[in-house]
Amino acid sequence: MGETETIFKEFKEHSVAEFFKKNKQMLGFSGKTRSLTTIVHELVTNSLDACEEAKIAPEISVEVKEIDKERYIVKTIDNGPGIPEKHLGKALGMMLAGTKFHRYCQQRGQQGIGASGVTMYSQITTGKPIKAVSGYDGTVIRAEISVDFKSNSPRINNLTKEPGEFRGLSYECEVSDAKYDKSSYGVYEYLKRTAIANPHSQITLLEPDGTRVVFPRSVNEIPPKPQSVQPHPMGISTNDLMEFAQHDKESRKLGSFLQNNFARVSAAKVEELAQVAKEVDFNKAPKDLQWNDAEAIIKAIKLVKWIAPATDSVKPIGEAQITKSLTNMLSPEHLAVVERSPKIYSGGIPFVVEAAVAYGGQAGRKYADKTGGDIMRFANRAPLLFDSSGCGITEAIRAVDWKRYNIRNFDEEPITVLVNISSVHIPYTGAGKQAISDDQEVYDEVKNAVMEAARNVQRYIAGLTRDADRKARRKAILRYVTQLSKDLVDLANEGKAPEIEKELIKLIEEKYSAQIEDDDSGDEEVAHANENRKDEGGEEGEE
Repeated sequence: MGETETIFKEFKEHSVAEFFKKNKQMLGFSGKTRSLTTIVHELVTNSLDACEEAKIAPEISVEVKEIDKERYIVKTIDNGPGIPEKHLGKALGMMLAGTKFHRYCQQRGQQGIGASGVTMYSQITTGKPIKAVSGYDGTVIRAEISVDFKSNSPRINNLTKEPGEFRGLSYECEVSDAKYDKSSYGVYEYLKRTAIANPHSQITLLEPDGTRVVFPRSVNEIPPKPQSVQPHPMGISTNDLMEFAQHDKESRKLGSFLQNNFARVSAAKVEELAQVAKEVDFNKAPKDLQWNDAEAIIKAIKLVKWIAPATDSVKPIGEAQITKSLTNMLSPEHLAVVERSPKIYSGGIPFVVEAAVAYGGQAGRKYADKTGGDIMRFANRAPLLFDSSGCGITEAIRAVDWKRYNIRNFDEEPITVLVNISSVHIPYTGAGKQAISDDQEVYDEVKNAVMEAARNVQRYIAGLTRDADRKARRKAILRYVTQLSKDLVDLANEGKAPEIEKELIKLIEEKYSAQIEDDDSGDEEVAHANENRKDEGGEEGEE
């Protein structure tokens, strides 16, 4: 046997399930507290997505039961549409299988790994399959499911089927090497933040010590169902265009191919592109598209004006819902909420950034007897608790010059900053889906949204400072009114001190009332100027 053959003797193929079995930390299973929170995260986001797609107001229960040291049974039950028998095994026991990855439609899960990843973790830490109960169309299916790592396929055992009224999905797993605690990274905090971003849901948590916590539904309106859309031409790369062309089996000409596969491309737009990219034959078949042709089209796309992407595929939380959630949870002294207009990043994918800044009340993170700034990160309404230091959202918020907004030290102020990014595909830094990459488009949008909300808070804090200063000056002056009244009577040798004192107090009150009106008028002018600036299309970056 030659040297080359010896080297490749051990060459073998491996399934994606085997890969993640050896690299479970990539799915978020690293650290005992994080592993338990990741399990709840994956199951709850799946339940929320399923309920919303079926236009059902989510009711989700989560039970965490400790059966031994660092060994738990985790059970979730939802009132969703359930999973049909033919899809049950793949949905819960096969990696990269699901309804989400191939669609241009906003959902919390994206890769088809989540629930199957939990099944995998249960299997490799306790050797036990998960127990699933699926109720749909008057049928209740019970089964034990595990993952065949060699073939990345589900193993289904003890399957039974019977008539029943239960509708939804019950998922139960036993896991080891995990830990339940009430830290800022635990299950309780995760569900609390999930309730903030999903006020249309009701979530019940049964903790290991028997404590039952209910995060009640605060709004009755179910969010509109995001629609599947085509990618926008702005943002796609040459390679993206080549791949779309290779998979198009219906379009006969390049022009019709562009209209059929991308949003906002009309026959008139194709003519515009043809005028710019004159070297490209737009009558050729898509399968004959060459790399240099694709490059020329991409360059032309960047030179042509486009209508903004449709927002049908992106459904943010909404200003009213964020306001109600944060008001209920934090009771802040002041709250500013901002929703930016849709933007596009790589791949022609639209995204929307929402930001809120809460000041005072219960805002901020508590450290013993101190309060400091707190950052709440969300992606498609799902909380991001881990990997904050490597997240583009955190970096953008930290890059804001908070002193400009009367926040002297962010880490020592009672302030909470919430940011939610909504998109068809979130640019996560890893399969664990806990941090957003610092793509320039996303970074800039987050920073601009936070600064816009911070300006509103700045006016409020400035008002508090003015009020405090005004009250101090008024108090100082009033301290001498009685004595001044007596002195004036003595100097003029006429009048009565009580009457003069009354007139002086009246003058002082009129003076400070006029100052209040002037300050309020000035604040309105500043706010109006900022609104005009936004209407004129100016970016709100730092000066």
